Amino acid sequence: MPRRTYIAVAVALFATSAFAQEGGRITKVVLYPGSATIERAAPVAQGQARVVLTGLPANFDPRTLRVEADPGIRIGEIAVRDVARADALGGRESQLEAKIQAMKDEKAMLDVDARSAELVRDFLVSLNSKQEKQRQAAIDPKAIPSVLEAIRRGGADAYGTIQRVELKKRALDKQIAALERDLARLKSGAHDSRTLTISLAAASAGAVRASYQVANAGWRPVYRAGLDSTHSRIELERQATVTQRTGEDWSGVSLRLSTGQPRAAALIDPVTWQLALRQPAEMLDQVAVRGMAAAPAPVKARESSGIRADQPQTISEFQTEYATEFEVSGRVDIAADGRQVNVSLTRQWVPVKQKIRIVPRRDLAPMVTAEAERPEGVWLPGDVQLYRDGAYIGSTFWQAHAKDRLVLPFGRDDRVQVTVNRLKNRTGSGGFVGTKAERQIADQYTIVSRHKAPVEVLLLEASPVAVSDRISVEAAFEPKPKTENWEDRRGVVAWERPLAPGETLKFVADYTITYPKDVVVVGLP
Repeated sequence: MPRRTYIAVAVALFATSAFAQEGGRITKVVLYPGSATIERAAPVAQGQARVVLTGLPANFDPRTLRVEADPGIRIGEIAVRDVARADALGGRESQLEAKIQAMKDEKAMLDVDARSAELVRDFLVSLNSKQEKQRQAAIDPKAIPSVLEAIRRGGADAYGTIQRVELKKRALDKQIAALERDLARLKSGAHDSRTLTISLAAASAGAVRASYQVANAGWRPVYRAGLDSTHSRIELERQATVTQRTGEDWSGVSLRLSTGQPRAAALIDPVTWQLALRQPAEMLDQVAVRGMAAAPAPVKARESSGIRADQPQTISEFQTEYATEFEVSGRVDIAADGRQVNVSLTRQWVPVKQKIRIVPRRDLAPMVTAEAERPEGVWLPGDVQLYRDGAYIGSTFWQAHAKDRLVLPFGRDDRVQVTVNRLKNRTGSGGFVGTKAERQIADQYTIVSRHKAPVEVLLLEASPVAVSDRISVEAAFEPKPKTENWEDRRGVVAWERPLAPGETLKFVADYTITYPKDVVVVGLP
């Protein structure tokens, strides 16, 4: 080998070992509710001194950056630098920009056709504006029919071309506007990129991995519960809605979902409970402010799409001490345009106890409910789509940690009839020499079943509760309730009874409320 060639090869090998090629693809993503941990990996050759990872989104938190390497590779200095970018960061963004440019080019070609047709139209108009005598002198009368036919055809072609061009341009404008909106959503503030330079000493070949957290990605739980009323069980399906706006597409990544909260590490210190006197007007102001703060936030609309469907996805579930994690098999593609990707995680059959819940003071419609022990693992609050014997019932929101048991509603039971009869309704006076006022009411609840099999009835009665020692409430129930202060709710009593086919049950709630005559009691029936 000539000496110059040998030196050139040696210099090239040294450059390759000292400086890694720029890049580092995303290999693994761990999603949390509201955030994500992204891991990039880059190969390292023996003797390599530096790795440069480019194209990282500039919106990740540098405090969460973590760099690891295989055995035999020692990590040195790590430098992070923001770079203004002019090119698209992700593949999806590049595709959108290319489509927009192609449509703009097509629109420009249509403008050329329109201008050509306008030239023909203007020429025909100029011919039509000449004096009649001049036309007669210039055109042989025998040739007039052929001239008129040529003008007619030329005018039809010109005006038809102009109309077709306008229609095509109008359609292109709509498509370009839609693509530009998608592109604006895709960028989501990631107009700059970030470069990560890692100095290292590689005694052997291997790989270096850099992980960081981003806040504009994550997943939220969605559940599907199907009641099998014949066998008293529900099929509980756990799903995940994944979305990301990191500014870069995830192509062929390993995806893992976790119920953990990686940033929930702040200590909560106790605060002294202080009591102070306020004037009545100030108290009303405080109540008004609390009422305004409790206004619900508006619900945002959702999009939906899917994960790469070229291979079936299986989910592995892992129970840790503090979280439940799910790993999607194979490789996953998720675009950075904010679309929602729905993933089915697990399914399980849960035995339940069915009850017909009735709250007559709120609603006379009996409600079918299913109760069960809460399944093992960490269950995050989320929407539940409800089905009863294959028919869609509706949806509800499940506060998984609010109760120790799983209680879900499954629609009305039209085979159970509930009626209310007011037995007593009296207002009078009582106490010593009539200084107190009395209000007495008594209601009878009648429940009739038209089922062909026995059902379990849960009747809940919300009794009046006095919040002042100047008001007294005497309650009498027939029959005696099974539970008082149901689920630790003051004043709520519960009857639980089996109801046979064709059977009629009756319950009576009788209240006597006594209070001073010189006051006004809020909440009297």
